Parts: sequence; C-alpha cells; structure tokens
Amino acid sequence: MARQAINIGSSANDGTGDPLRTAFDKINDNFVELYGSDNDINTLDANLNLNNFAITTGVTNGDMTFTPNGTGSIFLGALEFNGTTISSQDSTQITIAENIQTTGTLNVSGATALGSTLTVGTSLALATGATVTGILDEDGMGTNSATQLATQQSIKAYVDATVTAQDLDFACDDSTALNIDLDSETLQFSGGTGITTAGSGNTVTFAIDSTVATLTGSQTLTNKILTNPTINAATMTGAVAIDGVTIDDNKVTSNASDSNLELDASGSGIVRLIAPTTAVATLTTADVTTVGTHTITGQLDAEGVRIKDNTITTNATNANLELTANGTGVVDVKKAMTTIGQTITGDVGITGRIDVDNIAISGNGIIATNSGGGININPNASGQITLGGTVVQVPGLFNTTTLNVTEDVLLGSDCLITTDVSNADITIETNGAGSVYVDQVAIKNNRISTQISNADLQLDTDGTGLIDFLTDTQTTVGAVGAATHLPLDSANEIRPVGYLRIKVSGTEYVVPYFNAS
Repeated sequence: MARQAINIGSSANDGTGDPLRTAFDKINDNFVELYGSDNDINTLDANLNLNNFAITTGVTNGDMTFTPNGTGSIFLGALEFNGTTISSQDSTQITIAENIQTTGTLNVSGATALGSTLTVGTSLALATGATVTGILDEDGMGTNSATQLATQQSIKAYVDATVTAQDLDFACDDSTALNIDLDSETLQFSGGTGITTAGSGNTVTFAIDSTVATLTGSQTLTNKILTNPTINAATMTGAVAIDGVTIDDNKVTSNASDSNLELDASGSGIVRLIAPTTAVATLTTADVTTVGTHTITGQLDAEGVRIKDNTITTNATNANLELTANGTGVVDVKKAMTTIGQTITGDVGITGRIDVDNIAISGNGIIATNSGGGININPNASGQITLGGTVVQVPGLFNTTTLNVTEDVLLGSDCLITTDVSNADITIETNGAGSVYVDQVAIKNNRISTQISNADLQLDTDGTGLIDFLTDTQTTVGAVGAATHLPLDSANEIRPVGYLRIKVSGTEYVVPYFNAS
C-alpha cells in the first residue's frame, strides 16, 4: 500500500481538509503497513522487530538487509559501508578487536603492518613474481642479515660457490700443513716402511709387518724412542742413558753438566740403602730421618752447629747456640751442669731445688744454706719491695727501720710489739692532722676519744689493779685564810666549783672539783 497523506486543507479550519475520522483512518492504515497485522507494538512490518534498542528480524533465520538508495552508503558511527567497501569517516584506523577468519582469499592491496607475529596454519602462498620486502637476493650473502630472507637463486649461487671453493685442511706428524680440494681432488692413504694400507667400503685399514716393532715376538730396536713404556725383567748391556741419568756397570751418574743426581720415592715411600753406604765427598741432605745407631768419625757440621769430640759449638761468627725441644717437650740435662756467666732471657721452668750461692729455692721457700746466714732483699735506689698475697706472715722477729703499710696489719694472739733496744721508746705517729685508731678509740695529740656515737670511754684494769693518774698533786686549794682555801675548819663550808660526772664499774658518780687557786 502506498503511503496515505492527510489533507489538512488550505488554511486552518477552512473546512477543505479531511474530516477527523478520515484523517485517523489514514494514520491507522499507514501504521498497519509499517508494523504489520499482528498488532505487536514492537514489530515493524511482519518481519522486523524493535525492542530495547535492538533491531531483529521477526522471521526465523530471516536476513536483515540495509539497502541505501542508489550509490548511497550505510553509516554505523564512523564506519561507512558502501557496496563491498568498509571505510572510516573520520580517517582514523579501523580496529578489529577479535580474531579474523576468512574462508576465501585475503587480498591486501596496500601496505600491511603486523604489530605481532603472523602465524600461518598450513602454508603462505605468494603469487609468482610477487615482490616481498625483506627478502634479499644476494649471491655472496655478504650483508649477513638476520632479518631478510634469501631468494632461491642467491642460496644456490652461494652453496655452489662455497662447495667448489672449500678445502679439507689436515696436517702430518712432521707438522706439514696440507689441504685437498673436495670438488676435484682425492685423499690418498699411503703406508711407509713395513706399513701397508687397504680400503673397503668407508674404512681404511693399516697393516704392520715384522720389520716394525709390535706387541708380540722378539725384536731388536735400534735408535727407538719409547714414550711411557712398561719394561718387565729387562737385561741391558753396556752404558744405558735414561733421560739425564747414565747406568754403567755398578755406577749411576747424571749425564747433564753440573746436574744433581736425585733418588726419590713415590708418595709416602722412602729411599732405603740396604748395604753399608760410604760418602766419599761432602754429603748434603735435607729433612733426613735416620733410624738406628750412626757412627761419625771426625767433625760433624750441621747447618751452623759443629760437633767435635765432646764439644758442641756454633760455627757462625757470634752466633748463639740454642737447645730447643718440640711442642711441650723439655730440654732434659741428666748430669750436673756447670755454667759460667750465663744470661737467661724469657721464662724458665725448673722442677726441684735451686741452689744459688748461699740461697736455696725449693717449693715455695727461699732458704739460707750457710750457718747463721741471712737473706737480704735490697731494691735499687728508690725501688720498693712488694710482698703480694692475702697474708704476709713473719714467724720470728720483724726488724725494720721504716714500715709503710697501705692495707691492714693483722697481729696473731699473744702478739707483742716491742723494741729490741733496752729502754727505747715505741712511737706510733700519724701524718699531719690524722689520728691513731685502736679499735674504736682514737688518739690524737694528747686526746683519747671514742669513735662510736654516744659511746662511753672506758678505762679498765685487770683484777684488783687501779687506774693510776700520774699527775702533780697539792695539799691545799686557794690562798691560806681566803674563803676558797681548802681544807677549811669545821666552821666554814667547802664549796666546790662543780662536779665531774664519771662511771665506776657501770655506776654513775659525781666528783666535786675546785679551782686550783
């Protein structure tokens, strides 16, 4: 049905247009034509559906065709579809985000850039005569390119030239360098005296006749060089030269000028001289270990030390003679030893008694060995004698001019401090303003005081002894006839100046005292 137009008249409400019913009938007819006859509001015609921004066909397996008018195009966003051509309206790159599979021929007329690897499942066919960028036609392969392919022609030309020019290089025992052209020459194997060659298949066999030394049979070798041979039970006649050593009869000598003759065992083995051995000239040895008894007649010089008769000396000028044991060993002198003017440096360990003139050192004691002999320890100049240990004991008389003690002096029971001179004084004196302390009693100048707070000063005697104050006495006090004169007659009063508080056997008393005049 052709689209029906509604007549709206020449002007508004002039009565020339279609009546309202006629106008809406035309509208209904147009919509029926557009949506079809199934009255579905989502169906355009009978075969096209519009629903939720989706356009679908209303016929199962039906095609959807977008056909522009004439040479017009179909536009989807920036994509233009015109016939069989797809182009970009904004001149930007067209991106296909997923894999592309074509069942027909893929023809690319312009330049193609692959951002990743091109994978061909079966084969990549290039038309005959096609020019591919990256394929190099170079017979000599001189550019050594890692990115360009070689053509068939260049590969063949290079292989032909290489094979033709290639030689096989080899060398002989005489160091002669030879080569053979693999393209035109033949390598031949030729034997020498007593040696023949034969070939079969790809194998060359060398045969040796009886004129050449073999592993079996008895043969005479003349001017032959044996490298690392093993010789069993050999008999050699005449002088035999082995490297730098000549063996002739019973004599072994070195045959190189001024060279040493060395006898050496393998590993931990030793060189053993079974029969008696005589050295007719100077015998120089190093790290020699000998077992058994050895008798040496004459003088023995052993690297700086000389032994002759019963004397051991050094044979180097002004050199010391040292006797040293190994490890924790000691130098043990079994007999009495007499020394003259000895100087000993370092630590000396001696077990047993040491006698030095009239002094004996035994154990931890220093003893005078002469009758009535004394022991004097005298430091030099301002030097001091220091006695260590926790306790220093003097069992007998300790006689000293000046005794300086920096720590405590402990006296045993019944210990007596006395002078060894008759009627001599003993003076205990402090330095400066110091005091002399006897237990908790201090004596300073002419004052005796206690050093315990609020403690009594006690003067006590033994048994019935009395405290005797040895001081001046007087029979009277004050001027005769004066009121303070003592003693007074019975008619007068005696008035003391004050009273002195004292204790006698723990009981407190007061003693009156008066003015002396």
